[in-house]
Amino acid sequence: MAYTALEPHEVPSRMTGEMVPSPTEPGRYDAYLPSPCVQNHAANLSFLPDGTLTCVWFGGTMEGMGDISVYMSRLEPGARRWTNPEKMSDDPQKSEQNPLIFTAPDGRVWLLFTSQTSGHQDGAVVKRRISEDGGKSFGPTEVLCDIPGTFVRQPIIVNGAGDWLLPIFRCMGEAGRRWTGAIDRAAVLISRDQGKAWTMAEVPDSTGAVHMSIVPVENGALVAFYRNRFATHVLRSQSSDAGTHWTAPEPVDLPNNNSSIQAIRMKNGAIAMVYNHSNASMSDARRHSLYDEIEGEGDSGSAEAVASARPAVWGVPRAPLSLAFSTDGGRTFPRRIDLDTGDGYCLSNNSKDSLNREFSYPSIVEDAEGRLHVAYTYFRRAIKYVRLDPDFLERAS
Repeated sequence: MAYTALEPHEVPSRMTGEMVPSPTEPGRYDAYLPSPCVQNHAANLSFLPDGTLTCVWFGGTMEGMGDISVYMSRLEPGARRWTNPEKMSDDPQKSEQNPLIFTAPDGRVWLLFTSQTSGHQDGAVVKRRISEDGGKSFGPTEVLCDIPGTFVRQPIIVNGAGDWLLPIFRCMGEAGRRWTGAIDRAAVLISRDQGKAWTMAEVPDSTGAVHMSIVPVENGALVAFYRNRFATHVLRSQSSDAGTHWTAPEPVDLPNNNSSIQAIRMKNGAIAMVYNHSNASMSDARRHSLYDEIEGEGDSGSAEAVASARPAVWGVPRAPLSLAFSTDGGRTFPRRIDLDTGDGYCLSNNSKDSLNREFSYPSIVEDAEGRLHVAYTYFRRAIKYVRLDPDFLERAS
């Protein structure tokens, strides 16, 4: 059973951080994380060394605006309420987005996020802060990657050789036109010295494949799943050499609406993916680009510059928010659970006037007890958290 969406005016009063058991689905718990911001988006979950579950996201008035900053809330072991968030970045000239937390093998905790001006994703750089005390406090902000247009979304993976793999996507500009995402492509930043230096490995034939989510599978192999800018299907590629080289992304049997996905390998060997079960063939809703409401400066509107490019597809409803499982290495996903259902309206990013009704940008982790933890955008107004206990997952199979 999937939850029926709230009315937009009902969301703010739920943002207490308190975990509430489902009255109809035993083994499911829900919470809406507290935030001082009218817009909250792009959650990522991660465990700290002491077992605290963290959620990071970005918040402010609207994606791309200078008041967009990174926030972090914590759920300590045994706690029933998420903490009030800490503001983790504060550059008033930049929109700071897509944060993630990575606990390195040496115990240091890294916070990574992107930094851009307005809607110019092709000018973004990646920044970091490092904690030396297990995530209790963080050091100064530094630039990790200054190649313009570098964007992160998914966590760092450590391969069998101890190399760090940071999946990125390259937001590429087009002459005479503001960024639209139509020619973005995927790559991996690889560090073999615990994050001191990085080299870039491009994913071949990956135009339109972004938000690369890397999953270790059997025998040291890696698979990766991608958001699809053209809103057709989730894409998949694989690596047989620990992430240095990748096959070209190909579609799997899950739709994608040009919105984020995330996948993990569970302890039982299955791959679990959170995503929107929606694509362009299911709706004719469209918008020009992600930043329609703040576009203007630097937008030439040159049709000639993009006449031969396949356009990115924006505006396809971001709903339902679904959880799917694969037992064949991510080639097929025959089992699916809808976690939240609604119309998924995303033709506006406006949270101040409660215009947006999307469920999007999910994150997923599994704990030592086999519980799945999921966090995602709820109407761009709140970050919603869902915990699914093993008994819930068994009944839903």
